[in-house]
Amino acid sequence: MRHPFDILPAVRSRMALRSRPHIFDRLDPARTALLVIDMQNNWLQSGYPGYTPYGAAIVPVINALAAAVREHGGVVAWIQMNGSAEVAQEWPPFRAFFTTEALYRAWTDALTPGAPGYDFWHELDRKKGDWQIEKRRYSAFIEGSSNLHERLQERGVETVLITGVATNTCCESTARDAHMLGYQVIMVADANAARSDEEHIASLSNLAGLFADVRTAQEVGVLLANAAPG
Repeated sequence: MRHPFDILPAVRSRMALRSRPHIFDRLDPARTALLVIDMQNNWLQSGYPGYTPYGAAIVPVINALAAAVREHGGVVAWIQMNGSAEVAQEWPPFRAFFTTEALYRAWTDALTPGAPGYDFWHELDRKKGDWQIEKRRYSAFIEGSSNLHERLQERGVETVLITGVATNTCCESTARDAHMLGYQVIMVADANAARSDEEHIASLSNLAGLFADVRTAQEVGVLLANAAPG
């Protein structure tokens, strides 16, 4: 089951006024990072509180994109959400959005390191040399969430490719903050998943307006392949 690739008409009409269809029409593969957000059992396995029915369909797309990024000299970062009770105590508003104690505990139990729900989905093609980074907020970039920004800066990364789940929560939050920190942000439409088509499309539309270039994985692969040798 896959999401449609679409942008809301009102946003698309404003985008048509731009001088070119895409904001970022070139990238330096060696200064590019693929960020794979929260592809954990909590979101991909039925029965967990975060289950996203569209999640499994993006796994092959992410794996293929990861292979292309590695081949062309970029870095792949697997981002893993820690949403344990300890983290929730540091982040009081997180608790407010769970209307019952049972639902709150289901989420925090599933996202505690060592719990099966915290683990990465078994079909992800993670390789030696890839990064594995834990985050403690929806955005991987906000202060106190992770050391992702520092590691990307040390490596000289200027472009981030956003993939994973959920499009409208952790992926969108990470994309927005990456833009604010000065990265070129590409949201890979068919390598993101949300709980519904409506949420997925609305999120891509929000980002396409002012925060990120929205492209397919195939289009990103062409950018990587066509990049001038560095």
